[in-house]
Amino acid sequence: MALWIVGGLTGLLVLMTVGSLSRNEVWWIRGLDFPRLQFALIGIVLLCLALGLLDFGRPASWLVAGAALACTLYQAWWILPCTRIWRREVRQATSMAEDKRLRIMAANVLTPNRNAAKLLDMVKIHAPHILVAVETDVWWERHLDSLAADYPFSLKCPLDNLFGMHLYSRLPLEDAEIKFLVQDEIPSMHAAVVMPGGERIRLHCLHPAPPSPTENDTSSQRDAELIIVGKSVAESRLPVVVAGDLNDVAWSATTRLFRKISGLLDPRVGRSMCNTYHAKHAYMRWPLDHLFHSDHFTLVRMRRLEYFGSDHFPILVELALEPRAAADESGLQADGDDRALAWEKAQSESVHKSDVPTPGEHSRPDSRPDSRPGNRSLA
Repeated sequence: MALWIVGGLTGLLVLMTVGSLSRNEVWWIRGLDFPRLQFALIGIVLLCLALGLLDFGRPASWLVAGAALACTLYQAWWILPCTRIWRREVRQATSMAEDKRLRIMAANVLTPNRNAAKLLDMVKIHAPHILVAVETDVWWERHLDSLAADYPFSLKCPLDNLFGMHLYSRLPLEDAEIKFLVQDEIPSMHAAVVMPGGERIRLHCLHPAPPSPTENDTSSQRDAELIIVGKSVAESRLPVVVAGDLNDVAWSATTRLFRKISGLLDPRVGRSMCNTYHAKHAYMRWPLDHLFHSDHFTLVRMRRLEYFGSDHFPILVELALEPRAAADESGLQADGDDRALAWEKAQSESVHKSDVPTPGEHSRPDSRPDSRPGNRSLA
């Protein structure tokens, strides 16, 4: 009986593990990318049960234990880079210069959530230079606008479809623009952030729709948006930051492909997973909210913030602009197969890197920002 039960459960784990190997973009296949940590833990439990309950005088017991071990090792291969046993991809900051620091807070507010006061309290406590809020509607905009005195530069796109987005900044924004890159109802925000010393940072804020039965049947739209942004920033002459709820986990093949194509770094590698979703269910958590950056930066700190009623925790990342210290940082490298796959994903949605704004790229190094305190909005 034990062999049938443990063997049956192990068989299910094998099916889910093998299914995740597929490049099929249908939502229920791509959904297998998310719970790799949970799959690895289940594999460990099944392996322990096999070792404790099965008769290893029977060949089938060895098969069950071997399958559980293989699944555990395969799932662990994906998630281990987001743990402390891995080599850090981004160096710890050495510069203490405040004018070289860039502190970004990203929060998926969950539109029906009405605990704006808690989020605003966190903004006051942590004082980010930039706040990126997604799933924001008109109600959230009214409450977030109370930040205007301290955050005079903003972009606003309130929507009722769970894909609204708001950007508030203490620092001037240049060439700020709202774009709908792949889907007409899914906005993204793009701006050059002007640092106190005059340096410009290309900032891209994204929130593509997830592959799910209630959103998109496949991941093709999400993947295409990430790929064209990745291709665009790979050619940037400026420091780059890409932030937001990407509706993809840090270890997925798509996010890895984005990192390869863009050349951007992930500060989680060698540190922690920084799981931000699901805030209400500890057993079902994975990293959905991201910040990737170019090798112009080192990391001051990265932390998950407190629960405020959303299904996501906010994330706070503080970077230091110190290109010399970051000179030996390196991330994932793209090969010919990666570039071909990226081309296919972009072509599937008929989008191109030229669709992505390139804020700050055409400004003279000594020019002043053309933005004034205020906002640009799109309802």
